[in-house]
Amino acid sequence: MAEDQQNQHQINIELTEEIAEGQYANLAMIAHSSGEFVIDFIRLMPGLPKAKVKSRVIITPEHAKRLLAALADNVQKFEATYGEIKQANEAPSFPMNFGGTIGEA
Repeated sequence: MAEDQQNQHQINIELTEEIAEGQYANLAMIAHSSGEFVIDFIRLMPGLPKAKVKSRVIITPEHAKRLLAALADNVQKFEATYGEIKQANEAPSFPMNFGGTIGEA
């Protein structure tokens, strides 16, 4: 009976070959409203005045909080294995032409 309950909670996730290749992004812009968080993953190339959004992910506030916890857990595990992740002291300088509340990562 426990196996039947476990099978009911499994999700079959399909990962296409195109999506599995992934997209490189070195900047994330985050905006939110009362009902959703919008995360734009951007590729910013040195010396080029224009950056491209490579992917946009829209999630609920509840899922944003779960994502925050999952990222924190994974960073902790990464640092336990490979050492502390070093961060530059200064934030990248670029025009902020977005409206609303924005965070960056």
